[in-house]
Amino acid sequence: MTALLKDKLLKDKLLKDKVVLVTGAGGGVGRGIALACAAAGAEVVVTARGASGEETTEMIRAEGGSAHAVRCDVTDRDDVERSVAEALRVYGGLDAMVHNATSRESSQPHALEEASLELWEAHASVSVRGSFHCAQASFGALVETGGSLILLTSPAGIEGSATLPFYGMAKAAQRALVKSLALEWGPSGVRVNGLAPLARTEALDRAFEADETLEARIRSLVPLGRIGEPTVDVGYVAAFLVSDWANYVSGQTLVVSGGRFTLL
Repeated sequence: MTALLKDKLLKDKLLKDKVVLVTGAGGGVGRGIALACAAAGAEVVVTARGASGEETTEMIRAEGGSAHAVRCDVTDRDDVERSVAEALRVYGGLDAMVHNATSRESSQPHALEEASLELWEAHASVSVRGSFHCAQASFGALVETGGSLILLTSPAGIEGSATLPFYGMAKAAQRALVKSLALEWGPSGVRVNGLAPLARTEALDRAFEADETLEARIRSLVPLGRIGEPTVDVGYVAAFLVSDWANYVSGQTLVVSGGRFTLL
């Protein structure tokens, strides 16, 4: 994110009058995206399975932004449809659906020969089925505004992962959906993009606590020498994709990794 783009997003409020719904916004990257979009002027519908969504909402309001919290489990189609309906009821429209929610098991290492069907279903239900629910539930509203859908995928879905095969498979499915929906929805004026970040989250912090050498090892692989922050490094890129500055960007997966992944 260049200083100029960040400056324009914040000072010029490039998302003013736009309504953005973010799933899994109770922490980590989802919270970062919600905070960044609000800082850029958007009205944000914050969804999460628990009370953490209300915490994000209060953080936005404390900075003078507009936010509305909805409890939502993306594996439940009715929950997703209700969240979209709330966006329409409270704010009168929907300009962007950002599906960030991920399963609690997403960072749990596993070998395929030992993995259970339950573990696969935990990954697939949130990343794959959740993407389907979010896309289908939001399409009609996005057509009305000429809006966009953003799916949070991962470099693991592009490069693969020796320790997270289910996660990589689910994230690869999301990237394929980005491409397919960009082709299908483009004639209706709806853009579809993916975002694959390397960012510090609560789950990653727990991993750092369990392995004191892990953070240094990861940082050594990143040319920019640091791990991305959810709001500054990922959130503002998502805000850019929502903004009118990205009106001709569709079908792409932007990798935000400080140069760690360059052949994707």
